[in-house]
Amino acid sequence: MNDRTSGPEQAEREELALLLPAPAERDLPPGRHLHHKDTLMRLIDQDGERAAARPRPRLLRPAVLLPAAGLALGGVLLTTLAVTGQDSPPAPSATGSRATGTRGAAVLLDRIATVAGKSGQRTVTGDEFVYVRTLQSRNEGEFGGPVKLTEPAEREVWMSQKAGPVIDVGLIHEDDAYYPIEVGVPDGEPAVGHPAGLNRPTYTWLASLPNDPDALLRRLTTEITRDQDARDTPAEDRDRAQDAFDTIGELLRETVMPPKTAAALYKAAARIPGVSVDSDAVDAAGRHGIGVARDDVRTGWRTAWIFDSATLEYLGERTYLLKDTSMGRKGTLIHVSAVLERTVVDALRERPSTTA
Repeated sequence: MNDRTSGPEQAEREELALLLPAPAERDLPPGRHLHHKDTLMRLIDQDGERAAARPRPRLLRPAVLLPAAGLALGGVLLTTLAVTGQDSPPAPSATGSRATGTRGAAVLLDRIATVAGKSGQRTVTGDEFVYVRTLQSRNEGEFGGPVKLTEPAEREVWMSQKAGPVIDVGLIHEDDAYYPIEVGVPDGEPAVGHPAGLNRPTYTWLASLPNDPDALLRRLTTEITRDQDARDTPAEDRDRAQDAFDTIGELLRETVMPPKTAAALYKAAARIPGVSVDSDAVDAAGRHGIGVARDDVRTGWRTAWIFDSATLEYLGERTYLLKDTSMGRKGTLIHVSAVLERTVVDALRERPSTTA
């Protein structure tokens, strides 16, 4: 800690430290937990005073693409799980605590945005495929019933980068089998391709998004609302703030992102009310990192994006219950992933040369 800090600054630092939750469901040496806490404190010191994030219009999470075999592109379809618990998830005790927690997340996201903006990712052409290799755990429990999480298993995805309309969107490899990802082919109707967009985010489409965080949120609001209106999604199922967070998380997890777009998305996420910090989170590969999280009041679970505490590189995602529900007890893990590799290849089933 910085010994020169005193008065109001010291009080704010102490309050931020109290907001950082203790590790759960694992044995973590105290020194490692303090390392993650000090990382956040150091980032806040480097950035100095920062205004609390302003609430933005709430967004609605789009449906993910479905392969022919019924597997979801995004892994576990959390939005379809029924939660029947009666208790509400815990809320911060005071308005000041909420503002301070959001300010800490905003500082962290701003630093992550700076790193992402300097990543130097090369341009991806329409003839190439984005390749993402992950570890993921799936919930094999019955709909609305207790969670039965599988052991983390490797999953590969190839996504077409053509502008479209495209029917053959890509390919999934898991459980020793290949599954084509196809969209726009309803039973008994003529085949209709799917263009690049929010539900099929190509590199070119991502690069076309505004780089200003406020303009980007407005663009996402328009895209998501249009998509959900077309699906006749009931108003009571829409939580724009949570769905903004979920949508940005999906884009960060499943794509190769233009650096400027990635930076803008992280800065846009800092403007979502309720975003907070998990001082220590573990991905599906067992890697510890610092998390950017948000509590979903509709479902009673928390989702955290996980970043390496030293490099601020994106590692994966983790979702767990905040209250007792029909899915399990408070703290039950319901989804976890880890990005092992992401790059660009020339053809379906082609793997990077570094992959065994």
